[in-house]
Amino acid sequence: MSYIFWLDILGTAVFAISGVLLAARTQMDPIGALVLGVITAIGGGTIRDIILNNGPIFWVVDSTDLMIAIVASFFSMIFIRFTTFKYPRYLLSILDAIGLAVFVGIGVNKAIASHVNELVAVCMGVLTGVGGGVIRDVLAREIPMVFRVDIYATACIIGGVCHMMAYQFFSLPLQYATLFGIAVTLVIRLMAIFWHLKLPILSAKSGINRS
Repeated sequence: MSYIFWLDILGTAVFAISGVLLAARTQMDPIGALVLGVITAIGGGTIRDIILNNGPIFWVVDSTDLMIAIVASFFSMIFIRFTTFKYPRYLLSILDAIGLAVFVGIGVNKAIASHVNELVAVCMGVLTGVGGGVIRDVLAREIPMVFRVDIYATACIIGGVCHMMAYQFFSLPLQYATLFGIAVTLVIRLMAIFWHLKLPILSAKSGINRS
């Protein structure tokens, strides 16, 4: 099988786990945790396929991702419920970063297969990466990571651009361009997590008239 398949499985599983971890932190019941895990795993790709008009949604055609999301969520709930392991708070961010990087690469490839232009391909990569996490955070009543000042969507954009440039302008085989883009996204996101890299806050020097 293609390495893309295994990357997809990895991204789906870690995003599902990140959803369950957030559900546990916000004290949801098992059904809520399962829903949050599954939506986190397949949400971004679902939105992407709707926008690209790719026919039936990917997990409707092939339910592998849906099954992986359910299984990963289920075993995560069991692990959290019946072990005394206290996961560090940053574990959620690391798992999210892995899923983010993988899904950006997959999203760009799906867009390339749909024969869209380079800008749209990068946008679809970003949407695939952040979409599930945005839905997860909104349902858990958290401020979505993509709207915070730490580097999140920026990592997706840079990784997606590197992916496209390597493929289109430097004629790198798609599989290597994909790995390059995923690595760039992951490295930037991990640097932001551990070094607390942030974008400047948008604010007017004289303030904004609210009247």
